[in-house]
Amino acid sequence: MYINRILSIGLLSIGIGLSPSSRAADMSLLEPIPEPILAEKGIWGAIAYSTTDNRHGFFWGADKRDEAESIALKHCENADGKNCKVVTVFRNHRHWKDDDGTGFPYEHCAALSVGKPAAGKTSSWGAASDLTRSKAEEKATNLCGGEGQECKIREWVCT
Repeated sequence: MYINRILSIGLLSIGIGLSPSSRAADMSLLEPIPEPILAEKGIWGAIAYSTTDNRHGFFWGADKRDEAESIALKHCENADGKNCKVVTVFRNHRHWKDDDGTGFPYEHCAALSVGKPAAGKTSSWGAASDLTRSKAEEKATNLCGGEGQECKIREWVCT
């Protein structure tokens, strides 16, 4: 029985390209499992906006940044946005020890503020992310031009 097992291991080793004296597969021959891209950690969200027609779309809860951006763009386009662009991207911690060293902040909320359009001009607007909804809204409104531009929060989202 012991000899049959040795012969079986030897034949199996030859069949998979190992020397008969090997007792285990050579792990260096296996392709490495790719490391996750560092910037992909977290739960992602994005807001898209079309300045030409004031349409917008958003998405939150994506596993990857490009997924959040793509879906936000699709929602903006589905709202008849003709010139949709991603205007802010943010992410939340999936785990509290998620710091991946990329420098991309964990800001849990984002907001889009849009002003009243002046005659013949596009609306002023601002988009920002921050740790809280109120801080994201404040930043977005300031970027839009504040009350002087009659900026109002059009959309906010938190992960």
